[in-house]
Amino acid sequence: MLKLVVLRHAESEWNPVGRYQGLLDPDLTDRGRRQAELLGEALREEGIGVLYSSPLKRTYETARIVASTLGLEVVKEDRVIEIDHGVWSGLLVEEVKERFADDFALWLEEPHRVEFPEGENLAKVYDRVKNFVEDIKIKHEGETVAVVSHTVPIRCMYCALLDVELSKFWSFGCDNASISRVLIEEDRAIIQSLNITCHLGELYVEAHKAL
Repeated sequence: MLKLVVLRHAESEWNPVGRYQGLLDPDLTDRGRRQAELLGEALREEGIGVLYSSPLKRTYETARIVASTLGLEVVKEDRVIEIDHGVWSGLLVEEVKERFADDFALWLEEPHRVEFPEGENLAKVYDRVKNFVEDIKIKHEGETVAVVSHTVPIRCMYCALLDVELSKFWSFGCDNASISRVLIEEDRAIIQSLNITCHLGELYVEAHKAL
């Protein structure tokens, strides 16, 4: 059995304006750094032994701030990096809606059918995060493990853990600096808490529905 604590990175400079990030690498905002501090405080009693993070700045800095509170090192993990949004990367939601209207509508309604031009699709992200989960199940049996990642790999991870279709991708909330807890047993996974943000207080900001 493994307890997996899933953390979305704190607010980046592009989150408030609704800009697709993908593999591009904006920093955290000042509010994001404070969110990360509150995230670390909220996890003090969690018993986390290992902290993995996507290598991008917004995730790694979140993880580093959390790790400093918990007395841990951060392990960089490429398999939980954000989806490559391809030509959408760096564009505002409204720009994507205007320039790629059909794909944007499909992204909101049937995300598993979208292939980002010059980028990835959900199936590719699903495969790499599933591989990550299978790996840590063996490596960290009986431990509590945390991972700091992004909206797309986190939602794909839930689909993989629950063995549900990627068409259910949008069924899982994923706000900045949120905490989710999954108990992974040999033959099933149980989501014990999902997208918890109460530790953020007035620093909570709802995620953009298209991101």
